[in-house]
Amino acid sequence: MRMVGTAAESELAFLPWDTPLEEWPDDLVVALPRGISRHIVRFVRINGIVYAIKEAELELVEREYHLLNELQRRAVPCVEPVGTVSDRVNKNGDALPAALITKHLPFSLPYRALFSSSLRAETADRLLDALALLLVQLHVIGFSWNDVSLSNTLFLRDAGSFAAYLVDAETGELHPALSVGQREYDLETAATNVAGELMDLAAGGRLQEGIDPIVTGVGLRTRYDALWDVITAPIEFSRDNRLALEKQIRKLNELGFDVAELQVDTSGEGDKIRVAPKVVDSGHHSRRLIRLTGLDVGENQARRLLNDLDSYRVKLSYGKDEEELAAHRWVSDRFELVMESIPHNLRGRLEPAEIFHEVLEHRWFMSEEAGHSVPFAKVVDDYVNNVLRNKPEEKAVLGSRSGTPSDATAELRIVIPDEDPRLNA
Repeated sequence: MRMVGTAAESELAFLPWDTPLEEWPDDLVVALPRGISRHIVRFVRINGIVYAIKEAELELVEREYHLLNELQRRAVPCVEPVGTVSDRVNKNGDALPAALITKHLPFSLPYRALFSSSLRAETADRLLDALALLLVQLHVIGFSWNDVSLSNTLFLRDAGSFAAYLVDAETGELHPALSVGQREYDLETAATNVAGELMDLAAGGRLQEGIDPIVTGVGLRTRYDALWDVITAPIEFSRDNRLALEKQIRKLNELGFDVAELQVDTSGEGDKIRVAPKVVDSGHHSRRLIRLTGLDVGENQARRLLNDLDSYRVKLSYGKDEEELAAHRWVSDRFELVMESIPHNLRGRLEPAEIFHEVLEHRWFMSEEAGHSVPFAKVVDDYVNNVLRNKPEEKAVLGSRSGTPSDATAELRIVIPDEDPRLNA
């Protein structure tokens, strides 16, 4: 027997690998709801962690293991691969199938455990929204699933909605980018498989009346197309009016995507920006912000500040490889300048990062109302007089979380007049 993978749990090596999975004893196997699979799958619990083990041919096992690792590296929602087991033989020396070991996703459920006679149509819609989002996330990184179905997906409840996780990648392929035909194949497969799976539930009396399997399957395509258009459609804006860019970034953020880069294509009448979305891991924004600027803030604050930094970089015509230079200018020309423009007696109302975030939000609303980007000077003045002055004193210690390498943010000694040209950016 040969085991390859992470050192997640040494006791995995002592499971009865010389016995076919279907013959593993009941006192070893954990009874969990599982979807339909063409392979034998069993769950085991070791030291409080549940692992899923699937038997298949060695080539398929190794291929799926490497694909899942790559999807994990790119932060696409999928089960976590742990290792592979090969060269298995039984007590008589006969060869046994190889095995793939993954971590079971806590609190996740297969679709059959969610689609029942008591399931509301609204819940079904949310499940398909989650599946459409997962499919877009996969296509964005160049992954063609080739067997899109509810059976190959796990669903995790997420604040009233659902998050979909890929659980079976053995048919998948990873490419630099997908052609229209490859995406179309996945979408046609998805519509057919989803409709068939729902028909199966309906035949067993487990689907609420009023849910049409065919309409639901086709509806997945509608959801996908709307999401794909938001993510991939280029947007046009001028360097003096970036409201369209800010709107697009907000849409992406609301859909769970972040801007990996802004590719600028200068045209005759303006700049066409293609937004490359990326699904990032927890803490990604705060780590990136502190690396670029030295600002140590909360994750949501970091997300908002980075969006402004990236937009500012585009305005200055800096490339992706010049983001550190752009970040240095952003700190002095945007973040510190706004902080220094706050009257001394109001600096204890909120910590600096939250003040800057609120200034950005205030600029957004003012720009929406005006129909164009409002200069920072006007925004800061309006924010100070109409918003910040009305907030209670929080007595935050300025600079305790949001300091820069020079500690200029913490001391805030200089007050810059509103006519400073940097505030007109």
